[in-house]
Amino acid sequence: MELRNILHERFGYTSFRKGQQEIIEDVIAGRNVVAMLPTGAGKSICYLLPGYILDGAVIIVSPLLSLMEDQVHQLQMIGEKRSVAINSFLSFEEKKRVVEDLAKYKYIFVSPEMLQNSYFMNKLRRLHVSLFVIDEAHCISQWGHEFRTDYLKLSSVMKELGSPTCLALTATATKQVLKDIVGFLKLKDVHYHLHSIDRPNISINVEKVATIDDKKRKLIEWVQRLQGPGMIYFSSRWWAEHISSLLVEAGIKGVAYYHGGMDAEQRMLIQQQFLSDQLQIICCTNAFGMGVNKPNVRYVIHFHYPTTIEAYLQEIGRAGRDGLPSIGILLHSPSDQELPEALIQQEFPSKDELEHIVATIKNNVPLHQLIKEDELLAFSTINETGWRFIKYQLEIGGWLIEGRLVKDILPEEFLRHIKTLIEKRLVYKHQKLQEMSQWMHTSTTCRRQGYLSIFDEKLTKPVPQCCDLCKVDYQLYENKGETSEIKVKDWQQELKLILIK
Repeated sequence: MELRNILHERFGYTSFRKGQQEIIEDVIAGRNVVAMLPTGAGKSICYLLPGYILDGAVIIVSPLLSLMEDQVHQLQMIGEKRSVAINSFLSFEEKKRVVEDLAKYKYIFVSPEMLQNSYFMNKLRRLHVSLFVIDEAHCISQWGHEFRTDYLKLSSVMKELGSPTCLALTATATKQVLKDIVGFLKLKDVHYHLHSIDRPNISINVEKVATIDDKKRKLIEWVQRLQGPGMIYFSSRWWAEHISSLLVEAGIKGVAYYHGGMDAEQRMLIQQQFLSDQLQIICCTNAFGMGVNKPNVRYVIHFHYPTTIEAYLQEIGRAGRDGLPSIGILLHSPSDQELPEALIQQEFPSKDELEHIVATIKNNVPLHQLIKEDELLAFSTINETGWRFIKYQLEIGGWLIEGRLVKDILPEEFLRHIKTLIEKRLVYKHQKLQEMSQWMHTSTTCRRQGYLSIFDEKLTKPVPQCCDLCKVDYQLYENKGETSEIKVKDWQQELKLILIK
């Protein structure tokens, strides 16, 4: 069947967006593809449509539970029932039943961690997998080194599944990130489809304030002035909750907060209320927004700036997915530098934590016995994230195989290795932070051209509503009194209705 016919019959679109058809044609032809399309450019069509042509299952590796749920919900809304997200929203019995009946599903959404589950992989190996998709593939580089090391094991997973065609999708990636994606996935004969990261419909405004109290006042002014819906980003859970309360106290309606410390059910409810315009403003950490398909977000405000320009562009890219005028606003004060510095340091175990966990393994784990991770962490001060980082280093160094210690750890040797690695990663992360800071503090050149140059791009034509250093008519983004308040139901009842759908 002709691609445009499938596009229309299955998804209701009459034409492809820029870049989609070429990517789909390569995927159907069995070519490995790395594709960079800006946020809102319709990346999901690039793997959903081939699913109707290819014989086997499509595995989609997705970084966030909320993203998986949103993608499956959208598929079910268009009548595609052969889709499932295997995650913690499923009870033990539901998960077992789904895994036993895995062959009935065409689109299977999983986390990289789930692909390290031996029971699940045994079932998956029995399927014919025709396409292996890594959605938000920049996470391989951004998170794989320390936070979620299972991203770096995806090449082994693909090999176990018979090396199916691979499609790696992202909205923002520098040359180094693209190199990481291809390198860690061990892809051969890659076809690249790299489109501009620029979103001309999003104006950029960076505003310096003197104090944190000034920043709060300025934030309230912007929220009262701007047409929603809107998203406000914070670097900590406390700040997301605090400012959410502050906005409510200021008489602003339809406000909620969202962060990773909330129950999964609460996060799902908040996301659905925002998607259906029952909420107008989300105060969130970076746990919210990735891949969430809400076309009419009119503004994104950064109360705290992220540690990389890539993260900043991913987050403002959640505005204006419908192509209409939108704005990204970043507020910063002299005291802001401490928080991103602290966030970078928190990504790695401390010297004392490293020495303690190595000593604990050395003294308590016999050779060739399975490491009992719960007991190990109970003996140690290190958290689960820190342990995953150390565990991965033990694996690639040959000390740990399938959860068993196969050779003695020489503490000095291992600690020297891992400390050197951390130092290198810290240098890299501080360079990225400095890059973000320099862009933010520039006062002479166009901000759009500034971030495009980081991605080796140039501004090819003038953008009418560009940035605060060029020209922005802020009246275009002002509240026109069009927002209507919708009464939010009891959250338990509303969650029940969402799950029934």
